[in-house]
Amino acid sequence: GRRSSSSPPPAPPHVLEEMQMHEASWDSKYVTYACRVDQRQDDRSVEIALFSMARPHMRAFHYAWLSFFFAFLAWFAITPLLAEVQSSLGLTKEQIWTSSICSVAGAVVTRCMSGLFCDIYGARWMSAVVLFICGVPTVLTGAVNTSAGLSVLRLVTGIGGSAFVTCQYWTTTMFTKEVAGTANALAAGWGNLGGGVSQIFVGSMLFPLFKWIFTVSGADGDPADLSWRVCCVIPGLACTVFTFFVIRSSDDSPKGNYNKRKQLGLMQKPSAGKHITAALRDHNTWLLLIQYGCCFGVELATTNAAALYFQGEFELGTEAAAALASTFGFMNIFARGLGGFLSDISNAYRGMRGRLCWQLVCFFLEGVFVMVFARARTLAGAISALMTFSIFVQGAEGSTFGIVPYLNPAVTGTVAGVIGAGGNVGAVIFSIFFRQMEYRQAFFLMGACTSAISFMSLGIWIKGYEGLLFQRRIPPGPDEEGRGTA
Repeated sequence: GRRSSSSPPPAPPHVLEEMQMHEASWDSKYVTYACRVDQRQDDRSVEIALFSMARPHMRAFHYAWLSFFFAFLAWFAITPLLAEVQSSLGLTKEQIWTSSICSVAGAVVTRCMSGLFCDIYGARWMSAVVLFICGVPTVLTGAVNTSAGLSVLRLVTGIGGSAFVTCQYWTTTMFTKEVAGTANALAAGWGNLGGGVSQIFVGSMLFPLFKWIFTVSGADGDPADLSWRVCCVIPGLACTVFTFFVIRSSDDSPKGNYNKRKQLGLMQKPSAGKHITAALRDHNTWLLLIQYGCCFGVELATTNAAALYFQGEFELGTEAAAALASTFGFMNIFARGLGGFLSDISNAYRGMRGRLCWQLVCFFLEGVFVMVFARARTLAGAISALMTFSIFVQGAEGSTFGIVPYLNPAVTGTVAGVIGAGGNVGAVIFSIFFRQMEYRQAFFLMGACTSAISFMSLGIWIKGYEGLLFQRRIPPGPDEEGRGTA
């Protein structure tokens, strides 16, 4: 019939299209979203609204990186204090590095498991579990009195490294493939920042503060010994308390929490065995696992070594060495996000081949600048090289997880967990270098390995996409059209 004169005029087509992009699918707990979404990709967001905390997409994004941040803050809280711990407990260099190896080894298995459990139970509960398991023993750091006790403590707190996998799974679940590289890299970069903040917050702020308090109060015992035993309480508490917020006010996926969706019959109950098999039988998983060992593994080893290196090579005190070591971690503010963003840009222009080319460049230059750092003879030269190679370390991490969502979307969590575990395996291997060699020699060998494995990018060949040396492996089906194919 004829429209009444009092009826509002129909909305213009572009307004209708914009409204439709905010509508949720029929099986979502939400009716509309604050972000624009793609219903073909399970209501994932096509945009990253950084200054929004709206559920589900942006709340999950911010909780993902904050969970990662607090876990890393607790995990590395003791790192800037290792020289004090060594002196206080009378430990050797080998015993200190044994504890560091335990610290990075703790998450090798749990990273694989957390990825699998994210596929089954969702990232929300897995993030909370990791935060709690890491936070409580961090509070108890001051009770350590032996080398064995230190190693056991750091083995358990090392489980905090699994927060990386839950973070990447969460953001991959919330954002489309086209922007997942940037979302993953930003969340991981800001989460990784916890390692750098721990250096300056614990080593250069809390440690001298508590040392001054114990000195002026006339407390019995050495103020330095008392201080390192108290410092880790604050990061541990922050990690534990944030667990409550993660559980109470976030979502597993754009459409709601996994447990509720399974109860309503809206989601299949996955098979753990099938997920693991699907992840491990893809050769790309193994190539990216090795490469990730040479970026995140390099980061973990350097975070453990940097303060000790500056103290030994340039005769700096604990506070000054921790402040300089923190510059490595602070590159996470932008570098990992930049790596993921440039991977997305490369994909927009050259498809998967562009992503892989950027991957090769990042790893090669990372290795080069690690070797430059190893040969630096002045403090200024060492700091400059450290900051430069940190940019490429974080960039390579962002680039790697710009590729991960393409491998097998059905088992993203398991794939991310396996590849993430590669970072800890690399850290264990590189930590053994530092335990057995002079620091300069260990850094140089680590850089040479990294540049060499950059050429593994030539062998990555993902189903439905081109490789650097290969044509499209299998043409994508109709439902894959327009998803950033090469």
